[in-house]
Amino acid sequence: MNATIGGGPGDRLAPHATARSPARTPAAWLALLLFCAPLLHAATDETRTTMTSDDSARTEVSAAGVELQVTFEPRDDGALHVRYRLHNTGDVPLAVFDRGDRHAVLTKRQVTGAIGVPFARANEPGQVTLLHVAQALPQPAPTVPPTPLARRLNPGASDEADFTFSQWLDDPPRQVRWCLGVAPFDEARTFLPETVDGREVWQADFAYADDQQLLCTPWFDVAAKRFIEG
Repeated sequence: MNATIGGGPGDRLAPHATARSPARTPAAWLALLLFCAPLLHAATDETRTTMTSDDSARTEVSAAGVELQVTFEPRDDGALHVRYRLHNTGDVPLAVFDRGDRHAVLTKRQVTGAIGVPFARANEPGQVTLLHVAQALPQPAPTVPPTPLARRLNPGASDEADFTFSQWLDDPPRQVRWCLGVAPFDEARTFLPETVDGREVWQADFAYADDQQLLCTPWFDVAAKRFIEG
């Protein structure tokens, strides 16, 4: 099953980490939405999604050199808990963009190495896509730019993580999905690494926003607590 992410001019993008990112101009938001739409669509051409038979709240997404296993756990208070395991099946290191940005760390809204708060992007009414991605440099560039942070996942390695999200744009959605950005790790485009709990976390070039591949789950029906096939 391939997951596609649509959208149009009416889509809304929630502020990162509870309005923690620098303010963006309307032109900057438009540029970000124009970036997201073709990238998300293109990513689905190279990914494969598999529904697991034993647990309708679990799914697997795979692409060349990478496999992602995801479990969604909706909670009574409207929050969504996401657990995932990423496995590098290729022969080159991967940059994984789920660690937020440097601005959030410097302003102490995030601890280095912690999972960042994903962006929430409205699709159709009642549908929200959560995004852990490298983002382009805002224009005009802020004094302290939100430099993407990426962890390095070596060939053959696996890593597990989880996060809980409740900062919905409006009411909790009927359907939700999540996308994770990954790309071949390039030391010429990453810098100032820090080791946190045995994991390398690097600052990354903003250009990764154009080069990353997105691994996206299918839509998840919150009320039925299951991923939707088809």
